[in-house]
Amino acid sequence: MRKNSPSSVLVLGLLALAVLLNCSGCATSPSTKTGTGTMCPLTPPVEPTSVGPSKPEAVVFMVPYHAPPKKIDLCGEPVPTERQEVLERLDKEFTLIVYNHAQVYLWLKRMERYFPWIDERLSAQGLPSDLKYVAIAESDLLPNACSPKGAAGPWQFMPATGRNYGLDQRGDCDERYDFEMATESAFRYLRNLNNRFKSWTLAIAAYNCGEGRIQEQMRTQGTRDFYQMKLPQETERYVLRILAIKAVLGSPEQYGYHLPRGEGYPPFKVDRVKATFSRTVSIQSVAAAAGTNYREFKRLNPVFRGDDISPGTYELKLPQGSGAIFQKNHAAAATSTADVSPASPSKTGVSSEDRKAADARGRSDSAKGRSARVHVVKKGETLSGIARSHQVSVHELQRANKLKGSVVTPGQKLRIP
Repeated sequence: MRKNSPSSVLVLGLLALAVLLNCSGCATSPSTKTGTGTMCPLTPPVEPTSVGPSKPEAVVFMVPYHAPPKKIDLCGEPVPTERQEVLERLDKEFTLIVYNHAQVYLWLKRMERYFPWIDERLSAQGLPSDLKYVAIAESDLLPNACSPKGAAGPWQFMPATGRNYGLDQRGDCDERYDFEMATESAFRYLRNLNNRFKSWTLAIAAYNCGEGRIQEQMRTQGTRDFYQMKLPQETERYVLRILAIKAVLGSPEQYGYHLPRGEGYPPFKVDRVKATFSRTVSIQSVAAAAGTNYREFKRLNPVFRGDDISPGTYELKLPQGSGAIFQKNHAAAATSTADVSPASPSKTGVSSEDRKAADARGRSDSAKGRSARVHVVKKGETLSGIARSHQVSVHELQRANKLKGSVVTPGQKLRIP
Protein backbone atom coordinates (compact mmCIF):
# COMPACT_ATOMS: atom_id res chain seq x y z
CA MET A 1 0.00 0.00 0.00
CA ARG A 2 1.27 3.41 -0.93
CA LYS A 3 1.70 5.90 1.92
CA ASN A 4 -0.17 9.21 1.69
CA SER A 5 1.89 12.21 0.78
CA PRO A 6 2.12 15.12 3.26
CA SER A 7 -0.11 17.23 1.04
CA SER A 8 -2.90 14.66 0.95
CA VAL A 9 -2.76 14.27 4.72
CA LEU A 10 -3.18 17.99 5.06
CA VAL A 11 -6.25 17.99 2.80
CA LEU A 12 -7.93 15.18 4.75
CA GLY A 13 -7.24 16.97 8.00
CA LEU A 14 -8.85 20.18 6.76
CA LEU A 15 -11.96 18.27 5.60
CA ALA A 16 -12.32 16.57 8.98
CA LEU A 17 -12.02 19.94 10.74
CA ALA A 18 -14.75 21.39 8.52
CA VAL A 19 -17.15 18.56 9.38
CA LEU A 20 -16.52 19.01 13.09
CA LEU A 21 -17.14 22.74 12.90
CA ASN A 22 -20.42 22.24 11.04
CA CYS A 23 -21.71 19.61 13.47
CA SER A 24 -20.98 21.84 16.42
CA GLY A 25 -23.47 24.34 15.02
CA CYS A 26 -26.41 21.92 14.87
CA ALA A 27 -28.04 23.50 17.93
CA THR A 28 -28.48 26.79 16.10
CA SER A 29 -28.69 25.69 12.48
CA PRO A 30 -31.91 24.57 10.69
CA SER A 31 -32.79 20.98 11.48
CA THR A 32 -34.66 18.09 9.95
CA LYS A 33 -37.58 16.60 11.91
CA THR A 34 -38.07 12.87 11.91
CA GLY A 35 -40.52 10.63 13.67
CA THR A 36 -38.11 10.20 16.58
CA GLY A 37 -36.63 13.66 17.06
CA THR A 38 -34.48 16.36 15.48
CA MET A 39 -31.64 15.28 13.17
CA CYS A 40 -28.51 17.21 12.22
CA PRO A 41 -28.88 18.43 8.62
CA LEU A 42 -25.47 17.08 7.70
CA THR A 43 -26.09 13.55 8.89
CA PRO A 44 -28.28 11.05 7.11
CA PRO A 45 -31.42 9.84 8.97
CA VAL A 46 -30.96 6.70 11.01
CA GLU A 47 -33.43 4.03 11.95
CA PRO A 48 -34.98 4.49 15.43
CA THR A 49 -33.49 2.27 18.09
CA SER A 50 -36.27 2.61 20.70
CA VAL A 51 -37.93 -0.60 21.87
CA GLY A 52 -41.59 0.53 21.99
CA PRO A 53 -43.73 2.02 19.16
CA SER A 54 -43.26 5.70 18.49
CA LYS A 55 -46.05 8.10 19.54
CA PRO A 56 -47.94 9.78 16.68
CA GLU A 57 -47.89 13.52 16.57
CA ALA A 58 -51.01 15.20 18.06
CA VAL A 59 -53.74 16.22 15.57
CA VAL A 60 -55.32 19.60 16.27
CA PHE A 61 -59.04 19.82 15.34
CA MET A 62 -60.47 23.29 14.86
CA VAL A 63 -64.20 23.86 15.40
CA PRO A 64 -65.38 25.91 12.41
CA TYR A 65 -66.71 29.34 13.19
CA HIS A 66 -70.11 30.33 11.80
CA ALA A 67 -71.05 33.99 12.02
CA PRO A 68 -74.72 34.93 12.53
CA PRO A 69 -76.47 36.33 9.47
CA LYS A 70 -76.02 40.09 9.15
CA LYS A 71 -79.07 40.41 6.95
CA ILE A 72 -82.27 38.47 7.62
CA ASP A 73 -86.02 39.06 7.72
CA LEU A 74 -89.04 37.43 9.32
CA CYS A 75 -92.03 37.12 7.02
CA GLY A 76 -90.60 39.96 4.93
CA GLU A 77 -89.99 42.26 7.93
CA PRO A 78 -86.25 43.18 8.17
CA VAL A 79 -84.44 42.42 11.42
CA PRO A 80 -82.42 45.45 12.67
CA THR A 81 -79.12 43.57 13.04
CA GLU A 82 -77.28 46.89 12.77
CA ARG A 83 -78.25 47.33 16.42
CA GLN A 84 -75.55 45.57 18.42
CA GLU A 85 -77.99 44.41 21.11
CA VAL A 86 -80.28 42.80 18.52
CA LEU A 87 -77.33 41.17 16.78
CA GLU A 88 -76.09 39.66 20.05
CA ARG A 89 -79.54 38.27 20.86
CA LEU A 90 -79.72 36.70 17.42
CA ASP A 91 -76.15 35.41 17.72
CA LYS A 92 -76.99 33.59 20.95
CA GLU A 93 -79.89 31.65 19.45
CA PHE A 94 -78.03 31.08 16.17
CA THR A 95 -74.95 29.70 17.93
CA LEU A 96 -77.00 27.35 20.10
CA ILE A 97 -78.72 25.96 17.00
CA VAL A 98 -75.96 25.87 14.38
CA TYR A 99 -73.73 23.71 16.62
CA ASN A 100 -76.55 21.41 17.77
CA HIS A 101 -75.77 18.89 15.06
CA ALA A 102 -78.06 16.05 16.16
CA GLN A 103 -81.11 18.29 16.49
CA VAL A 104 -80.56 20.02 13.16
CA TYR A 105 -80.34 16.68 11.35
CA LEU A 106 -83.54 15.48 13.02
CA TRP A 107 -85.28 18.67 11.92
CA LEU A 108 -84.03 18.18 8.36
CA LYS A 109 -85.38 14.62 8.33
CA ARG A 110 -88.80 15.60 9.71
CA MET A 111 -89.04 18.55 7.31
CA GLU A 112 -89.23 16.11 4.40
CA ARG A 113 -92.34 14.59 5.93
CA TYR A 114 -94.25 17.76 6.77
CA PHE A 115 -92.89 20.83 4.96
CA PRO A 116 -94.09 20.03 1.42
CA TRP A 117 -97.70 19.91 2.64
CA ILE A 118 -97.24 22.98 4.89
CA ASP A 119 -95.68 24.97 2.05
CA GLU A 120 -98.58 24.05 -0.22
CA ARG A 121 -101.15 25.23 2.34
CA LEU A 122 -99.26 28.46 3.07
CA SER A 123 -99.06 29.25 -0.63
CA ALA A 124 -102.75 28.45 -1.18
CA GLN A 125 -103.73 30.84 1.64
CA GLY A 126 -101.32 33.59 0.66
CA LEU A 127 -99.37 33.37 3.93
CA PRO A 128 -95.62 33.91 4.42
CA SER A 129 -93.47 30.80 4.01
CA ASP A 130 -91.56 31.63 7.22
CA LEU A 131 -94.56 30.61 9.34
CA LYS A 132 -93.55 26.97 8.90
CA TYR A 133 -90.57 27.56 11.20
CA VAL A 134 -92.98 28.39 14.04
CA ALA A 135 -93.97 24.71 14.16
CA ILE A 136 -90.32 23.71 14.65
CA ALA A 137 -89.89 26.20 17.51
CA GLU A 138 -93.13 24.95 19.09
CA SER A 139 -92.77 21.17 18.87
CA ASP A 140 -89.70 20.11 16.83
CA LEU A 141 -92.35 18.79 14.37
CA LEU A 142 -93.50 16.14 16.85
CA PRO A 143 -97.32 15.66 16.78
CA ASN A 144 -97.42 14.18 20.30
CA ALA A 145 -95.61 17.10 21.94
CA CYS A 146 -97.22 18.46 25.12
CA SER A 147 -96.15 20.91 27.81
CA PRO A 148 -96.65 20.94 31.60
CA LYS A 149 -98.87 24.01 31.14
CA GLY A 150 -101.37 22.08 29.01
CA ALA A 151 -100.30 23.13 25.51
CA ALA A 152 -100.52 20.20 23.11
CA GLY A 153 -99.83 19.05 19.60
CA PRO A 154 -97.46 20.22 16.85
CA TRP A 155 -98.59 23.85 17.26
CA GLN A 156 -98.91 23.69 21.06
CA PHE A 157 -102.48 24.96 21.40
CA MET A 158 -103.78 25.65 24.87
CA PRO A 159 -107.19 24.00 25.47
CA ALA A 160 -109.29 27.20 25.25
CA THR A 161 -107.49 28.58 22.21
CA GLY A 162 -107.75 25.22 20.48
CA ARG A 163 -111.51 25.13 21.03
CA ASN A 164 -111.83 28.72 19.77
CA TYR A 165 -110.17 27.68 16.53
CA GLY A 166 -112.20 24.54 15.96
CA LEU A 167 -110.10 21.84 17.60
CA ASP A 168 -112.50 19.55 19.45
CA GLN A 169 -111.39 18.02 22.75
CA ARG A 170 -114.06 15.58 23.83
CA GLY A 171 -113.58 12.39 25.75
CA ASP A 172 -110.41 10.65 24.67
CA CYS A 173 -110.26 12.49 21.33
CA ASP A 174 -108.14 15.67 21.17
CA GLU A 175 -107.86 17.25 17.73
CA ARG A 176 -104.96 19.47 18.83
CA TYR A 177 -102.78 16.44 18.08
CA ASP A 178 -103.95 16.11 14.48
CA PHE A 179 -101.16 17.63 12.38
CA GLU A 180 -103.31 18.81 9.51
CA MET A 181 -106.19 20.16 11.59
CA ALA A 182 -103.88 21.88 14.06
CA THR A 183 -101.87 23.45 11.23
CA GLU A 184 -104.96 24.90 9.59
CA SER A 185 -106.11 26.28 12.95
CA ALA A 186 -102.67 27.79 13.62
CA PHE A 187 -102.71 29.54 10.26
CA ARG A 188 -106.11 31.10 11.04
CA TYR A 189 -104.91 32.20 14.46
CA LEU A 190 -101.69 33.74 13.11
CA ARG A 191 -103.59 35.52 10.35
CA ASN A 192 -105.97 37.02 12.92
CA LEU A 193 -103.04 38.12 15.09
CA ASN A 194 -101.37 39.78 12.11
CA ASN A 195 -104.58 41.57 11.21
CA ARG A 196 -104.75 42.89 14.78
CA PHE A 197 -101.12 44.03 15.20
CA LYS A 198 -100.28 44.78 11.54
CA SER A 199 -96.96 42.99 12.04
CA TRP A 200 -96.02 39.35 11.55
CA THR A 201 -93.23 39.69 14.12
CA LEU A 202 -95.68 40.89 16.78
CA ALA A 203 -98.19 38.25 15.67
CA ILE A 204 -95.63 35.50 16.25
CA ALA A 205 -94.68 37.02 19.61
CA ALA A 206 -98.38 37.11 20.58
CA TYR A 207 -98.72 33.46 19.54
CA ASN A 208 -96.19 32.71 22.28
CA CYS A 209 -97.22 34.97 25.17
CA GLY A 210 -100.79 35.96 24.29
CA GLU A 211 -102.29 38.86 22.43
CA GLY A 212 -103.34 40.57 25.67
CA ARG A 213 -99.74 40.73 26.90
CA ILE A 214 -98.51 42.26 23.63
CA GLN A 215 -101.33 44.81 23.58
CA GLU A 216 -100.60 45.82 27.17
CA GLN A 217 -96.84 46.18 26.62
CA MET A 218 -97.35 48.23 23.46
CA ARG A 219 -99.40 50.67 25.49
CA THR A 220 -97.07 50.67 28.53
CA GLN A 221 -93.81 51.01 26.58
CA GLY A 222 -95.12 53.26 23.84
CA THR A 223 -93.71 51.27 20.93
CA ARG A 224 -94.82 48.82 18.26
CA ASP A 225 -91.26 47.70 17.49
CA PHE A 226 -90.78 44.17 18.81
CA TYR A 227 -87.00 44.59 18.97
CA GLN A 228 -87.37 47.63 21.25
CA MET A 229 -89.98 46.07 23.52
CA LYS A 230 -89.20 44.46 26.86
CA LEU A 231 -91.18 41.21 26.96
CA PRO A 232 -91.00 37.93 28.90
CA GLN A 233 -87.61 36.37 28.23
CA GLU A 234 -89.24 33.28 26.74
CA THR A 235 -91.01 35.43 24.13
CA GLU A 236 -87.93 37.52 23.34
CA ARG A 237 -85.91 34.36 22.72
CA TYR A 238 -88.80 32.68 20.89
CA VAL A 239 -88.81 35.13 17.98
CA LEU A 240 -85.01 35.19 17.69
CA ARG A 241 -84.95 31.39 17.87
CA ILE A 242 -87.34 31.18 14.91
CA LEU A 243 -85.01 33.50 12.98
CA ALA A 244 -82.04 31.29 13.82
CA ILE A 245 -83.95 28.17 12.76
CA LYS A 246 -84.78 29.85 9.46
CA ALA A 247 -81.13 30.83 8.91
CA VAL A 248 -79.78 27.31 9.46
CA LEU A 249 -82.53 25.23 7.87
CA GLY A 250 -82.93 27.65 4.98
CA SER A 251 -79.29 27.11 3.93
CA PRO A 252 -78.08 24.00 5.76
CA GLU A 253 -75.10 23.28 3.49
CA GLN A 254 -73.73 26.76 4.17
CA TYR A 255 -73.20 25.59 7.74
CA GLY A 256 -71.85 22.13 6.99
CA TYR A 257 -75.08 20.11 6.96
CA HIS A 258 -75.84 17.72 4.13
CA LEU A 259 -78.70 15.23 4.30
CA PRO A 260 -78.25 12.60 1.57
CA ARG A 261 -81.19 12.05 -0.74
CA GLY A 262 -83.63 9.52 0.69
CA GLU A 263 -82.44 9.86 4.30
CA GLY A 264 -85.33 12.11 5.34
CA TYR A 265 -88.59 10.74 6.77
CA PRO A 266 -91.23 10.10 4.07
CA PRO A 267 -94.79 11.47 4.37
CA PHE A 268 -97.36 9.08 5.81
CA LYS A 269 -99.26 7.15 3.14
CA VAL A 270 -102.73 6.49 4.46
CA ASP A 271 -106.29 5.62 3.56
CA ARG A 272 -108.83 8.00 5.10
CA VAL A 273 -112.01 6.31 6.21
CA LYS A 274 -115.13 7.73 7.83
CA ALA A 275 -116.43 5.45 10.58
CA THR A 276 -119.35 5.73 12.97
CA PHE A 277 -119.34 3.90 16.30
CA SER A 278 -122.59 3.54 18.20
CA ARG A 279 -120.78 2.66 21.40
CA THR A 280 -117.27 2.75 22.85
CA VAL A 281 -114.82 0.43 21.12
CA SER A 282 -111.24 -0.43 21.93
CA ILE A 283 -108.50 0.89 19.69
CA GLN A 284 -106.98 -2.56 19.54
CA SER A 285 -110.15 -3.95 18.00
CA VAL A 286 -110.35 -1.14 15.43
CA ALA A 287 -106.70 -1.70 14.48
CA ALA A 288 -107.32 -5.42 14.13
CA ALA A 289 -110.28 -4.77 11.84
CA ALA A 290 -107.91 -2.81 9.56
CA GLY A 291 -105.28 -5.53 9.64
CA THR A 292 -102.81 -3.39 11.59
CA ASN A 293 -101.73 -3.10 15.22
CA TYR A 294 -102.37 -0.82 18.17
CA ARG A 295 -99.04 1.04 17.90
CA GLU A 296 -99.35 1.81 14.19
CA PHE A 297 -102.96 2.98 14.58
CA LYS A 298 -101.94 5.36 17.40
CA ARG A 299 -99.01 6.66 15.34
CA LEU A 300 -101.33 7.55 12.47
CA ASN A 301 -104.14 8.80 14.75
CA PRO A 302 -102.58 10.67 17.70
CA VAL A 303 -105.92 12.40 18.33
CA PHE A 304 -107.06 9.33 20.28
CA ARG A 305 -105.35 9.78 23.64
CA GLY A 306 -106.63 6.73 25.50
CA ASP A 307 -107.21 3.07 24.72
CA ASP A 308 -110.80 3.47 23.52
CA ILE A 309 -112.80 5.41 20.94
CA SER A 310 -116.01 6.99 22.24
CA PRO A 311 -119.28 6.85 20.30
CA GLY A 312 -119.39 9.17 17.31
CA THR A 313 -118.27 9.65 13.72
CA TYR A 314 -114.56 10.01 12.98
CA GLU A 315 -112.16 10.16 10.08
CA LEU A 316 -109.63 7.41 10.66
CA LYS A 317 -106.20 7.29 9.06
CA LEU A 318 -105.25 3.73 8.22
CA PRO A 319 -102.18 2.25 6.53
CA GLN A 320 -102.40 2.63 2.77
CA GLY A 321 -104.30 -0.26 1.24
CA SER A 322 -106.16 -1.24 4.42
CA GLY A 323 -109.15 1.10 4.12
CA ALA A 324 -111.27 -1.33 2.14
CA ILE A 325 -110.47 -4.16 4.55
CA PHE A 326 -111.57 -2.08 7.51
CA GLN A 327 -114.79 -0.93 5.83
CA LYS A 328 -115.69 -4.52 5.00
CA ASN A 329 -115.07 -5.74 8.54
CA HIS A 330 -116.75 -2.71 10.09
CA ALA A 331 -119.86 -3.15 7.94
CA ALA A 332 -120.04 -6.84 8.81
CA ALA A 333 -119.66 -6.04 12.49
CA ALA A 334 -122.37 -3.38 12.35
CA THR A 335 -124.91 -5.90 11.14
CA SER A 336 -124.00 -8.11 14.09
CA THR A 337 -124.19 -5.13 16.53
CA ALA A 338 -120.53 -5.64 17.46
CA ASP A 339 -119.11 -2.40 15.96
CA VAL A 340 -115.83 -4.14 15.21
CA SER A 341 -114.47 -7.12 13.41
CA PRO A 342 -115.96 -10.37 14.70
CA ALA A 343 -112.41 -11.53 15.45
CA SER A 344 -111.68 -8.44 17.56
CA PRO A 345 -111.95 -8.22 21.34
CA SER A 346 -115.10 -6.94 22.99
CA LYS A 347 -115.70 -3.20 23.30
CA THR A 348 -113.57 -2.89 26.42
CA GLY A 349 -110.92 -5.43 25.55
CA VAL A 350 -112.19 -8.12 27.98
CA SER A 351 -113.19 -11.66 27.07
CA SER A 352 -116.77 -12.80 26.73
CA GLU A 353 -116.24 -15.04 29.77
CA ASP A 354 -115.21 -12.02 31.85
CA ARG A 355 -118.22 -10.11 30.58
CA LYS A 356 -120.55 -12.93 31.54
CA ALA A 357 -118.95 -13.12 34.98
CA ALA A 358 -119.40 -9.37 35.43
CA ASP A 359 -123.05 -9.59 34.40
CA ALA A 360 -123.54 -12.42 36.88
CA ARG A 361 -121.96 -10.35 39.66
CA GLY A 362 -124.18 -7.44 38.73
CA ARG A 363 -127.30 -9.57 38.97
CA SER A 364 -126.12 -10.96 42.29
CA ASP A 365 -125.41 -7.48 43.66
CA SER A 366 -128.80 -6.28 42.56
CA ALA A 367 -130.52 -9.26 44.13
CA LYS A 368 -128.77 -8.59 47.44
CA GLY A 369 -129.83 -4.95 47.38
CA ARG A 370 -126.26 -3.64 47.39
CA SER A 371 -125.64 0.02 46.59
CA ALA A 372 -123.77 1.18 43.47
CA ARG A 373 -120.03 0.55 43.46
CA VAL A 374 -117.60 3.42 44.04
CA HIS A 375 -114.04 3.56 42.79
CA VAL A 376 -111.47 5.86 44.39
CA VAL A 377 -108.96 6.99 41.78
CA LYS A 378 -105.38 6.05 42.56
CA LYS A 379 -102.24 7.81 41.34
CA GLY A 380 -101.44 6.90 37.75
CA GLU A 381 -104.91 5.59 36.89
CA THR A 382 -106.78 6.74 33.78
CA LEU A 383 -110.47 6.79 33.01
CA SER A 384 -110.11 4.22 30.26
CA GLY A 385 -108.12 1.93 32.56
CA ILE A 386 -110.73 2.21 35.31
CA ALA A 387 -113.45 1.43 32.77
CA ARG A 388 -111.65 -1.74 31.68
CA SER A 389 -111.08 -2.89 35.25
CA HIS A 390 -114.82 -2.62 36.00
CA GLN A 391 -115.97 -3.96 32.59
CA VAL A 392 -117.79 -0.78 31.61
CA SER A 393 -117.21 1.72 28.80
CA VAL A 394 -115.63 5.13 29.18
CA HIS A 395 -118.85 6.69 27.94
CA GLU A 396 -120.85 4.93 30.65
CA LEU A 397 -118.43 6.20 33.30
CA GLN A 398 -118.63 9.74 31.95
CA ARG A 399 -122.42 9.67 31.91
CA ALA A 400 -122.71 8.15 35.38
CA ASN A 401 -120.36 10.78 36.86
CA LYS A 402 -121.33 13.73 34.63
CA LEU A 403 -117.79 14.03 33.28
CA LYS A 404 -117.20 16.17 30.22
CA GLY A 405 -113.67 14.92 29.61
CA SER A 406 -111.44 12.00 30.50
CA VAL A 407 -109.24 13.62 33.14
CA VAL A 408 -109.39 12.13 36.64
CA THR A 409 -107.37 13.01 39.74
CA PRO A 410 -106.09 10.87 42.62
CA GLY A 411 -108.65 10.64 45.43
CA GLN A 412 -111.59 11.35 43.12
CA LYS A 413 -114.58 9.08 43.70
CA LEU A 414 -116.27 7.58 40.65
CA ARG A 415 -119.64 5.86 40.60
CA ILE A 416 -119.42 2.60 38.67
CA PRO A 417 -122.71 2.01 36.80
